[in-house]
Amino acid sequence: MAFDALVKRFFPVIVLGLIAFAAYFQSAALTSIVASAIFDSTPATSAADDKTPKAVATTASDAPEPKTAEPILSRNPFDSQTGPLNKTPEADTETQAAPQADLSNPLAAPDCGGIQAHVITESPEPTWSIAVLQAAGETLGKMRRVGDAVGDKQVAYIGYNPLKVSPSVWLTGGPQLCQVLLFAQAPETPPPAASAAPPPPGGVPKDITDRIQKVSDTEFHVDRAVVDNILENQAQLMRTARIVPEQKDGKILGIRLFGIRPDTLLGKLGLQNGDRLETINGFDMASPEKALEAYARLRTADALTVKVTRRGSPVNIDFKIQ
Repeated sequence: MAFDALVKRFFPVIVLGLIAFAAYFQSAALTSIVASAIFDSTPATSAADDKTPKAVATTASDAPEPKTAEPILSRNPFDSQTGPLNKTPEADTETQAAPQADLSNPLAAPDCGGIQAHVITESPEPTWSIAVLQAAGETLGKMRRVGDAVGDKQVAYIGYNPLKVSPSVWLTGGPQLCQVLLFAQAPETPPPAASAAPPPPGGVPKDITDRIQKVSDTEFHVDRAVVDNILENQAQLMRTARIVPEQKDGKILGIRLFGIRPDTLLGKLGLQNGDRLETINGFDMASPEKALEAYARLRTADALTVKVTRRGSPVNIDFKIQ
């Protein structure tokens, strides 16, 4: 009871004391905030002139270092043979040192042994040129463009070789550039004796010309044996011909024929130099796929209708195969 009476008696004094105690701590906190704002806004001065206290800044060296597995990776305690796991892979020296093909004289490039050319179409745009090539081990030829693989080689260019007088496909795949000719040159033979008969005009054998019967300028009767002979020996029989796809406004219109003389095989079949071949039995020659399909059906066809554009006019040439 004495304590309660004492509290009641001095209650105003106790309240005033608590208020003074709270005011003290509040003023101390306010003073710290004001001082911090003043010190942060004060421009930097030299160490000699700096008389005011500064807040101690935490440096990077005071911060704890991040943990890393680098010591374990560099030592690789799990495998003594493999070596460090953080080792930088070295560049493949063999790949960097790969020999480059010699492109100094592409027209005289040697033959690519084991690769045959069945069809070569040259376009003014190199990436549109197409060739049907058969590599060693392939049962049929496959259509290739620039950049496609042929065995262990790669198609570099499709065009015409004036030195060899033949359409050609150039391939790379090692230190030497090679080419595949559509009309491979026959090996040179010694000149015939004086008493020997002269070769047939245009190099067309007599047994072929005798089996081509001309009914009119646009109609022919052809023995089936002639078709088989042409398909088997096309490189030798049509070596003087040159075919070039003709395009207009980015669209292939047909195949332009060059190098055709009256005494050549195509000349004896009614075609003329400069004709633009467009269709064979309705198959569009502007499409490589359709051209190959028409080519595959030649052996079994009983009749052929070849549509060409000659000096701006359409011409149909009909062949009856007996």
